[in-house]
Formats: sequence, C-alpha cells, structure tokens
Amino acid sequence: MTKGEAAMQQQEMNRVRLDEMRGAPVHDNAGEKIGKVEEIYYDQQTRVPEWIGIGTGFFGTKRVLVPVKGAQVSDEGLMLAYPKDQVKDSPDIDGDEISQQTEAELASFYGLGYSEERSSTGLTEGAPSGGGGTQSARDEDQAVTRSEEEMEVGKRQVDAGNARLRKWVETEPVALDVELRREVARVTREPIDQPVGEHEFVEEKIDVPLHREKPVVQKQAVAKERIGLQKDVESDTETVRDELKKEHVEVEGDVDESR
Repeated sequence: MTKGEAAMQQQEMNRVRLDEMRGAPVHDNAGEKIGKVEEIYYDQQTRVPEWIGIGTGFFGTKRVLVPVKGAQVSDEGLMLAYPKDQVKDSPDIDGDEISQQTEAELASFYGLGYSEERSSTGLTEGAPSGGGGTQSARDEDQAVTRSEEEMEVGKRQVDAGNARLRKWVETEPVALDVELRREVARVTREPIDQPVGEHEFVEEKIDVPLHREKPVVQKQAVAKERIGLQKDVESDTETVRDELKKEHVEVEGDVDESR
C-alpha cells in the first residue's frame, strides 16, 4: 500500500469515527465538558472532516466551530486541543456552508496555517481542502428521505351496557276443587209390636250432633328455579378507516435512473 493510499484509508477511518460521535460529549483540553457534537463539516471535494460544530451549552445560541485537527476520540467523548475560553470566543458562522473568508478567520483564530496551494478557497494547514468552502456533512449524500404513515389498530375495553336480574312479586288467583264431607241425619223406622205395660206418655227430645268438613288453606314458599347471569364473549369484525400521509419523490432533470 502506498503512502497516499494509507493516508486516504486513515482519513476514511477518521470520517467514520467522527460520524459516530454526533451527540457525544465534548471536552476542552483540560477535560472540562463544554457541550456536545452537533455536526461534522467536511470539505466538499475531498470529503475530509475539517471542523466540528459544538452544540448549545454555555455557548447559548451561538454556533461554535473547532478544528478537527488535534481532537481525540475517547470513551468519554471527544477531547479538543483547545481551552474552553478560546472555543467560546471563536468566530460565529451563518448557514451550513463555511465561506473562504470565514474559514480563514477560523484558521487564524485557532493558530492554524492557511494556504491556497491546493484550492482556490484556502486550506487549514494539515488538512486538505477543496473549492467552494467546507459544507455540512448532512449534504454529503445529496438525498432526501421519503416517509409515510403506517396505521396500527389497537383495542381497549369500554362500557357496552349493563345486565341486571330483578325479582318482583305478583298475586294471581288460584282455584282448586276440594271434596268435603258432611254428616246428615236420616230417619230410620223399625216396626215393633209388643206390649209396654203401664206407659207414661211424656214428651221426649233427642239431639244428634252433625259434622261437616271445612276447607283449610295453608301456604308455604317452595323454591322452584335458580336464575343467574353468566358472561360469555362473542367476537365480530369492525372495519377501521382513516387517512395516512405518504410522501412521494419525483426526479426531475437529466438523471439516469437505470443506475
């Protein structure tokens, strides 16, 4: 492997490693945490990382850039080669692209050499640069992300009514035939033909008690049936309708879509 190929391979490794550092803590050269990695800025032509964008922290809303040169990746995050106060006072930038003038000001502020030997836009010493300035890595692939909504239907239990057992009392007429017996007096006569001697004729009365049956009603409660409520589960199908948003991408211009 030639020196040039080895250098390119090392640059690619650095680029991948820095891409993985987005959101990681950033420390100054004394180990004090000063923010987090917000963005990595690459040279447009060489795609080599040159500047690190520090996220909001003690910087407020200011966008702060520090050179990739001298920065070290560790398990705790990213350690810069500069103190906190110097990083805090670095020149501010506007937009996602660093102009040649801004890059020259940043290089001068951090004490880096600035040259135009390899590019018409200048170069921070120790890192190759390209024409048109340095641009944010989020423009690297020149692509858009197409998204669409997906619908998931869940289920939740709600009240669907109430079932109740209610017992009440009503009175209804009942007629039953009962056979009743009663005693009656019947006259019997038996012929007698004999003398009675001296007979005193007197008045005489005989009472014979008569009886009859009378209906007697007696009522008692008798359990006839046990009635209860039991819940069963039935299933049916209901169609859920809604509208989902879906993005489409249309390609315009001179583009070869076969590749």
